[in-house]
Amino acid sequence: MARALLFNVLFYVTTVLFVVLGSPLLFGPRSWAMAALAVHARFELWLLKAIVGTKLEVRGHEKLPKGACLVASKHQSAWETFALIPLFRDPALLMKRELFFIPFHGWFSRKFEMIPVDRDKGPTALRRMLREAKKRVEDGREIIIFPEGTRRPPGAPPDYKTGVILLYEALGIPCVPVALNSGVFWPRRSLERRPGTIVVEFLDPIPPGLPKAEFLKRLTDAIETASSRLLAESKAEEPGGRPAVNL
Repeated sequence: MARALLFNVLFYVTTVLFVVLGSPLLFGPRSWAMAALAVHARFELWLLKAIVGTKLEVRGHEKLPKGACLVASKHQSAWETFALIPLFRDPALLMKRELFFIPFHGWFSRKFEMIPVDRDKGPTALRRMLREAKKRVEDGREIIIFPEGTRRPPGAPPDYKTGVILLYEALGIPCVPVALNSGVFWPRRSLERRPGTIVVEFLDPIPPGLPKAEFLKRLTDAIETASSRLLAESKAEEPGGRPAVNL
């Protein structure tokens, strides 16, 4: 637990330093700010590995399309909100709208041109979200959504929301399911951090144009089957884990 506490302290201190020292990037090109965001993520991943012994393994990255795509990722912890960033060319995450009003965090979210989501404001907010997502697609960016809307503990029954279906229908681009097991090593609502190997697995893209029910079934089956397999792997993992890829 001491290692976890040390990491948590350093994580928040270094994150604040990155934000404050990087504030001039708010006035530069977006690409510079996005590059700094990826550097921050890589640094925190290195810190997590060096202090706690939590490594990262990425599988199936070659399945990610070269251009714009919709990425639907399992969401088990806060880990993926920063650690997934370096795995993409130019990601745009869907984020709760209220986060955009937090000083520095919100300013940078706007600079990164992330996509605000206001789920409680009805059809008008959904249309606004879709307009923003279409703009990001025109720029060739990856649109990242957590289809369950919130963090779910490993092994919990799936609870997929309609937002991913709306985006899939409106954007007309391939959807890449992503499975992971981060919640085993970075539990939600906890300061505990555990040694081992977090696995992120990109699965076969789902082509655009499928009926809603078929799309949702393919997406759910792909993510849940792979995530269950990764959960079983993590439980069987020996101390020290498996080799991690370099990022």
